[in-house]
Order: sequence, then structure tokens, then C-alpha cells
Amino acid sequence: MATVQEIERAIERLPETERNALESRLLARRCGLSSLNDEEQAELLRSLDEAGREIDEGRSYNTDEMRQALRGWLGK
Repeated sequence: MATVQEIERAIERLPETERNALESRLLARRCGLSSLNDEEQAELLRSLDEAGREIDEGRSYNTDEMRQALRGWLGK
């Protein structure tokens, strides 16, 4: 089995598109996103788009508002 350092060196040699794909897979696995079905993934993306729009529009949040907004964006 390769060491973490060997894996990191191999990753550095990948083309950028493949590094980005690997990063996305690892993040999805780490965050549990790989267990979401297609509908759940689509809803999460819609919620994140909504959050991005609100932030781009200059919406600001205090801590409690942010917690509430995150629950809404994540459907919880």
C-alpha cells in the first residue's frame, strides 16, 4: 500500500480535471454526499444555489440567522 506522501505526489501529477474530479469524490465521501439519492443531491444543489444568490445579493446573517438559514438550505 502507498503512503500518504506517495499518493499526494501521484495526485500532483494528475491533469487538473482529474484532480478536481478526485477532490469532488473525496469531499462527497467525507461529507456523506455519496449516500444521497439523485433527488436529494438535486435538492441540496438547489439549496446551495439559493444560498449563493442570497449572499451575492448582499444578505448578511447573525449567528442564529445563519444556523436557521443553513437548516433551510439543507432541508432540515
